[in-house]
Amino acid sequence: MTFGRDNLTKSETITVAAIEGGVPLLVEAREIIAAFQAMIRKKSLADLEPWLERARSSLVASFANGVVKDQGAVSAAITSHWSNGQTEGQITKLKLVKRQMYGRGKLDLLQARVIGAA
Repeated sequence: MTFGRDNLTKSETITVAAIEGGVPLLVEAREIIAAFQAMIRKKSLADLEPWLERARSSLVASFANGVVKDQGAVSAAITSHWSNGQTEGQITKLKLVKRQMYGRGKLDLLQARVIGAA
């Protein structure tokens, strides 16, 4: 659903075409998802309301309802130049190391693995 058609192999393209031929609602869902990605990349806040109206009556209605519930944050994500992606990546890395060490050590060992040995 999120891969560009240019990135698919010939067999994958045939498979996707067969699936979409049997389930036409998937074609609309793919277009809606692509429109959301384009809206985020272009930072076009004006397209949010029309996108929500279109998405509410499709297969991605639950996602659209989630966007409506947190519309302020979505609007800020579209318009803001700031991102917390680096922070989220560091938190994910820390949690991964912590899970790998489960039951093996205390805070001093976690600190040594994350920050490095002194």
